[in-house]
Amino acid sequence: MNANEIRQAYLKFFTDRGHVAIPSSPLVPENDPTTLFTGSGMQPLVPYLLGLEHPQGVRLVDSQKCIRVQDIEEVGDNRHTTFFEMLGNWSLGDYTKVEQLPWFFEFLTEVVGLDPERLYVTVYAGDESAGVPRDEEAAKIWQELFEKRGIRADVAEMITEEQGAMRGTKPGERIFYYQDKNWWSRQGGPEKMLSGEPGGPDSEVFYEFTDIEHDLAYGLNCHPNCDCGRFLEIGNSVFMEYRKTEEGFEKLAKPNVDFGGGLERIAAAQIGSPDVFRVSLLWPLVEQVAKASGKSYEENAYAFRVVADHVRAATFLIADGVRPGNVERGYALRRLLRRAVRYADTLGVADAILGAASATVVELYRDGYPYLTEKAAEIREVIEGEEQKFRKTLASGAKELKRLAKEKGSAITGEDLLTVHASYGYPFDLSAEELASLVPDVDQEKLRAEFDAAMAKHREASRAGVEKKFGGHGLILDTGELKAATEEEVVIVTKLHTATHLLQSALREVLGPEVRQAGSDITAERTRFDFTFERKLTPEEIKKTEDLVNEKIREDLCVHCVEMQREEALAAGALAFFKAKYADVVKVYYMGDTLESAWSKEFCGGPHVHSTSEVGGFAIKKEEAVAAGVRRIRGVLA
Repeated sequence: MNANEIRQAYLKFFTDRGHVAIPSSPLVPENDPTTLFTGSGMQPLVPYLLGLEHPQGVRLVDSQKCIRVQDIEEVGDNRHTTFFEMLGNWSLGDYTKVEQLPWFFEFLTEVVGLDPERLYVTVYAGDESAGVPRDEEAAKIWQELFEKRGIRADVAEMITEEQGAMRGTKPGERIFYYQDKNWWSRQGGPEKMLSGEPGGPDSEVFYEFTDIEHDLAYGLNCHPNCDCGRFLEIGNSVFMEYRKTEEGFEKLAKPNVDFGGGLERIAAAQIGSPDVFRVSLLWPLVEQVAKASGKSYEENAYAFRVVADHVRAATFLIADGVRPGNVERGYALRRLLRRAVRYADTLGVADAILGAASATVVELYRDGYPYLTEKAAEIREVIEGEEQKFRKTLASGAKELKRLAKEKGSAITGEDLLTVHASYGYPFDLSAEELASLVPDVDQEKLRAEFDAAMAKHREASRAGVEKKFGGHGLILDTGELKAATEEEVVIVTKLHTATHLLQSALREVLGPEVRQAGSDITAERTRFDFTFERKLTPEEIKKTEDLVNEKIREDLCVHCVEMQREEALAAGALAFFKAKYADVVKVYYMGDTLESAWSKEFCGGPHVHSTSEVGGFAIKKEEAVAAGVRRIRGVLA
């Protein structure tokens, strides 16, 4: 069975047992502001697990697409991926563990065909302080299931976090008690749960790869939850029996069953490989990278896995409406794509590859997710555009980083990396990874702390100190006058100031480079922008200008500030229209990945937002003549 066949077999297995198959929810949660992405199979069903009646009934089954960008640093080993599918079945106050555990055991051994001798299970050890008892019922069910197959299944004593590395498995032991590892909630153990959240004991199933020797780096002995790679978790049955309250825990009126099984992991067990990247939904991507690079997977597994995983995750995110940006979901997508580009480069893949790889993802998933086919061209366009932009950033930023590394060695600082970031759009995480090879003895934690502190200082300066720079007074800038009194007004003025820069660039693109700023005045109510132009704008030109400003707002361009020599800034194309005598060193604000490719770049004293999406929206309210050859636009936040 390949992975697609396992998915279909799973859905059929449970629909044959009275479950209704429901579609996968989007990766962007529809009614959950607490998280960026759908990160677990049960996440879309939380309201129903808490008691809301589901329109499809009390028995449900699906294969839910999930993404966990918090696992991005772990991608590269043989089991972690950012995107994955969770096979799920639910009982909403209907059946219990008495039905669930035998069903999953049957599916694994009789449908998928896994050898039951390779299966080990864990159950909840209880928590006296939380008032939750040991799950002896689940242990007994498992013992009977194994014994019916003629397999000895002794129950081991509880293994604590401290004992884990030392405890090991003893002959005949197949059922293991753990504490927090076998309690499920979105926050972790019982003590970490938020009031109102559901949770309960769970029972995990592990597959043992007997040909893998235990790695002593993970402790003297091995056990199911050991991280050495010998055991792979393939499914988890959660028994949603409790709700956290301010006083402690209360039993749910209708306890639920929530099962989640990793499709890729079950498929890996089915082919007898501990490497999930060898399953049918990932291996063609690995082969594509191998062909493009001319290198072998075995010798470059880490880089191959990063490229394959990240392009798959990016494909699904784009299909669900996410676009590259500098904040939240957009930044997560951008980071995935940029890491994929970087690791493709380490493999010597000089040509763009991610767009073609996304087409492979679409083909691999066309049966399970046919909507990908409809969006294939759009997905590829977004990926190729981001890859092209970032390759330019990589070239410039990497060159500067190497210069700094050679010049400063281990004395390089987080402030240096912020300069590289601000000047070239080169992300900190890529700088840190590059420095790990360029300057192995550099203190990464110190770099991170210095970078964060410098970034915070930069943001504070960019936004301007309310008391110092505004405080009821106007702030005179090279570009005009900003007027604000309260902190709330400062925020509005800051957004309008950035919007004014966007307006000037849009006018020059729509009307031509003869447009030159002739003055501006910005208050908390509006921006007033004067510019040189000989005639009245047509309604079409006004709309095109407004649309272009809003397009750049939606693109979420990063707003950078760099200090540089005046002549160097002019040579780079930064706009400076007034006769004031600028100092030899000037501040240039630019919007885009690099100074060279920026859509807007001007001499300016600030303040600005961090990225254009913070502006929100912009509307042109009026266009009129001021003097001969000078027009005026009044605009507001929309």
